Amino acid sequence: MRIEDVYIWDINAKWLGITPYQLMENAGAGVARTIEERFGKGLRIAVFSGTGNNGGDGFVAARHLSFENEVTVFLVGDEAKIRSEEARHNWGILKSLDFVEIRVLKDSTYIRSLDLSGYDIIVDALLGAGTRGEPREPIRSAIERINECAGKAKIVSVDLPSGYPSEVRVKADFAVTFQWDKEEYRGFERVIVKIGYPKELYPLIGPGDAKFALRKRGGHKGQNGRLLVIGGSSSYYGAPYLASKGAGYIVDLVYLAMPSEPAGRITDPDLILRPFPGGNFSTEHLDGLLELAEKVDAVVIGPGIGLAKETKEFVRAFVARCEKPMVIDADGLKAIAEDLSVLSGRTFVLTPHAGEFKALFGVKPPENLAERAEVVKEKAREIGGVVLLKGPLDVISDGKTWKYNRTGNPGMTTGGTGDVLAGLVGALLALGNPPLRAASVGAFINGLSGDVVKEELGENFTALEVARRVPRAVKWVEEF
Repeated sequence: MRIEDVYIWDINAKWLGITPYQLMENAGAGVARTIEERFGKGLRIAVFSGTGNNGGDGFVAARHLSFENEVTVFLVGDEAKIRSEEARHNWGILKSLDFVEIRVLKDSTYIRSLDLSGYDIIVDALLGAGTRGEPREPIRSAIERINECAGKAKIVSVDLPSGYPSEVRVKADFAVTFQWDKEEYRGFERVIVKIGYPKELYPLIGPGDAKFALRKRGGHKGQNGRLLVIGGSSSYYGAPYLASKGAGYIVDLVYLAMPSEPAGRITDPDLILRPFPGGNFSTEHLDGLLELAEKVDAVVIGPGIGLAKETKEFVRAFVARCEKPMVIDADGLKAIAEDLSVLSGRTFVLTPHAGEFKALFGVKPPENLAERAEVVKEKAREIGGVVLLKGPLDVISDGKTWKYNRTGNPGMTTGGTGDVLAGLVGALLALGNPPLRAASVGAFINGLSGDVVKEELGENFTALEVARRVPRAVKWVEEF
């Protein structure tokens, strides 16, 4: 697991009702328990805390340790700058205790003159994993002062040695890290303690995933994604429009390529319409569309594109040659089902429902979530891409891991919500997200938009209502 996953899991845990207070309490208690298991009780312990959540974990550890040890807490920094509500809460508890000594060290001068010679254990809770570069004063002086005790007292860091990975870091005997080891951590001993995350957090998609996926890249037009949607036929024009409409709320530019006959029915000024001659796509349009694809960051192909023989030939030829990340949806899936080899070497997300999944892979997806996930994972591994299997619980896999989404409601069985989903996944690809994250968060935002509509209108609504609620869903994620 990565450090980034810590933030995602914390946010998703909150979404499940597991509060930051609970996580901080469990983390601090885990640190205290580890220290007492290793070194016993009746000890003199110094806890150095910063003003962030790492420091908050230190406050909790100090309280737990104070029951059978003599504890002094050194707050390095201004208590007015203690950032989070839960850290301030635990600081307030410490201040009300008569048997925990507290010293506030705002200035490095006081830190350098500290006498730490009588302590058996020094707990380092100064800086967490989110800090970058070398530590600044007064934290830097605190790290140097702690390191002077190396070999004399046992030094235990909370999550990781403060200052890591810079050269100015605490020389810890070990660190107590939480829930899992992080792949970025190297060169120091780690003890892993559980802090109350449930098993669901491994595969569950939540607002934490979405926050990272929706990050903007720049302030100029086009820097935040350009998407090409290829779809529509003489029979259908609504599907590619719905895909484009949903995507338009996330990326800067959406190009909608359609045959000229259905394109004449589109009048939305937010979309850049690119009509191609005729009523259906065919291989004669291939070069023009590949040229258009060069101008964008990602492509959605398939919504409403139809099943004419020449159209299916075009889809397969386009997929085989397109160098950009693609979402292949709806009739596009039926076209490539006839020859999956066109996916070789491509970057793509397939978005089938259960029937399309069987047409693609010859297997009906099981009803049981775990079994369904294994089948999706196996098929994604076989084709070397990402599969998003739509359903009451969407299941997504890249062949190595799997995720599931539980936003959405029965009202979303209405036609066209899958087209909105394809557009959202394409938009997230265009923002630069890897395919697994784009597919996962696309499913989450699509379902969340449907849930917003349900709150307003009940369970009877159209796919266009879902597309129009994408900004509300994104705003909810950003404010969560």
